[in-house]
Amino acid sequence: MGKQLSIISKLHTKTKRDYIERMLDEKVACMNKAKEYNYDFWDGDRKYGYGGYHYDGRWKIVAEEIIKTYQLPKDAKILDVGCGKAHLLYELKRLLPESDIFGFDISNYAINNAKDEIKTELFNYDAQAPYPFGDDYFDFVFSIMTLHNLKIFGLKTALQEMDRVGKKKYIAVESYRNSQELFNLQCWALTCESFFSPEEWIWIMHEYHYHGDFEFIYFE
Repeated sequence: MGKQLSIISKLHTKTKRDYIERMLDEKVACMNKAKEYNYDFWDGDRKYGYGGYHYDGRWKIVAEEIIKTYQLPKDAKILDVGCGKAHLLYELKRLLPESDIFGFDISNYAINNAKDEIKTELFNYDAQAPYPFGDDYFDFVFSIMTLHNLKIFGLKTALQEMDRVGKKKYIAVESYRNSQELFNLQCWALTCESFFSPEEWIWIMHEYHYHGDFEFIYFE
């Protein structure tokens, strides 16, 4: 198995969250709406998801760190599993203009509202289906804040496929280290299906033969 990293946690901790307010704000109805992954989830009211997922440049520092950490060549082949509006892919392409990027997401809305510069490199696809690429096709495969939205049987295919198509790989998933963080996560999460501790995530990665790097996002 790979290494535990800290690449996007710095962005995650910048956001202030009122966990109790979200739990009390028609949470079940909001969860059902969020799982449609349509306008409301990305650009609607905050209670349904992102509350307006408009790009502000924040992913540039993450792209720079990824390029440095994985020593990606200028013509790297890169895949984003669950890319959403693909803001990180956008920054990777800006920094590596000769790279060959791909991204897929279950949300047609997200892809249709991605930046024009990379929209043609994105396609609608399910992270838990066999990926339409050959073994070791990509120099780098990553998935950020997506895999915990799959149920455990869906994780098996996703992790195995990421491992198969990528020479280097990295995932970031929601997790918890204590009862308070579990409570906060349960209050806040709208689309999460896999609520696992770090120890459980590591067991799953080992069991499903995922050999890449990983990061855990906590709700403190």
